Amino acid sequence: MKKIRVAAAVIVSAGRIFATQRGYGDWKDYWEFPGGKIEPGETPRQALVREIEEELETEITVGPFLKTVEYDYPKFHLTMHCFLCEVASGHLTLTEHEAARWLTGDTVDSVGWLPADRLVLPEVKRAMRWETK
Repeated sequence: MKKIRVAAAVIVSAGRIFATQRGYGDWKDYWEFPGGKIEPGETPRQALVREIEEELETEITVGPFLKTVEYDYPKFHLTMHCFLCEVASGHLTLTEHEAARWLTGDTVDSVGWLPADRLVLPEVKRAMRWETK
């Protein structure tokens, strides 16, 4: 099975997280944390900075590591390294995605997440202090 390594940015601001909707491929219209493939010689943090500049024309600050997800999609095995991030400069301009939303604790479950990204939500909810007491 093909193996793909990616880094994902859980971009946070004012108690919200940024989610993007895929506009292409087998998983079109599903929601995900932005990011992308880790190139040879790159660290996950370096890949995130590069990918967010390419996909969202935004410079980010990569913060704490959140979680690594291992997930078997039908056509490949995904290893996804997730980090909390903040916008350093730019306006999160969509260049590849169909749509984007800022989600809160009340709306985070309202979109159709990709299966691997859904596995990150418990950690996101804890980090954002959204979990139910």
